[in-house]
Amino acid sequence: QVELVESGGGLVQPGDSLRLSCAASGRTLSNYARAWFRQAPGKEREFVAAVRSNGATRFADSVKGRFTISRDNAKNTIYLQMNALKADDTATYSCAASQNWNVQYWLPSSYYYWGQGTQVTVSS
Repeated sequence: QVELVESGGGLVQPGDSLRLSCAASGRTLSNYARAWFRQAPGKEREFVAAVRSNGATRFADSVKGRFTISRDNAKNTIYLQMNALKADDTATYSCAASQNWNVQYWLPSSYYYWGQGTQVTVSS
């Protein structure tokens, strides 16, 4: 049984930075595709970033140049470094994992394992 646990969320001001972590347990996910999604109140879950097992990354247009995703296989953990945060980034951020990379990596249905989420609020 794979468990994903996010941490690092919080309340920050516009322009600030925040780093989210997603630690996995129960299985080594070094060969898994890992991703971050977010969901704001009243909106659908949306793709943020993904990282393949070989380290290749993909980002939503809305976060390109501001967010980076990385993985530390030794720690079975992925990270989302978020810079220049905006009010529109306010959401619950969840991490996800899939045993295989799906060409439709931006779809939630491409991932099997999910964490519970961590809240990020950007407000002055």
